[in-house]
Amino acid sequence: MTQKPPLPVVAAVIERDGLVLVAQRPPGKHLALKWEFPGGKIEAGETPAAALVREIREELGCTIRVGPALPASVHAYPSVTIVLHPFRCAVADGSVEPHPHEHVAVRWVSCGELRGLDLAEADLPVVAALEAARAQ
Repeated sequence: MTQKPPLPVVAAVIERDGLVLVAQRPPGKHLALKWEFPGGKIEAGETPAAALVREIREELGCTIRVGPALPASVHAYPSVTIVLHPFRCAVADGSVEPHPHEHVAVRWVSCGELRGLDLAEADLPVVAALEAARAQ
């Protein structure tokens, strides 16, 4: 049996005033009620940055500025393996505030609060990369 290549996905680490935005997944979906950095699948022909802007507009109704990439990581869930491409981002000037369209809730939290949340496992390397970047 041939193994499928990992599914490429993007995640936005939206930062403001020392806080980061996390979103809670809806019940009944994969990883129900887990907190995550919002984002989604990269469509064919899309750059990671373009995918992130599109996904955040769909999920949170706002516009973001995509900043530098954080290290990509691969995570194997029982049903799918993903390669996660996280980016540091900010809400664009003049954009509406992020609000959940597809999530149950959104919250601004400190970096220190992230480890206390029930985060999607694929996002844990992103937390480690954020902690390392802030320690420099």
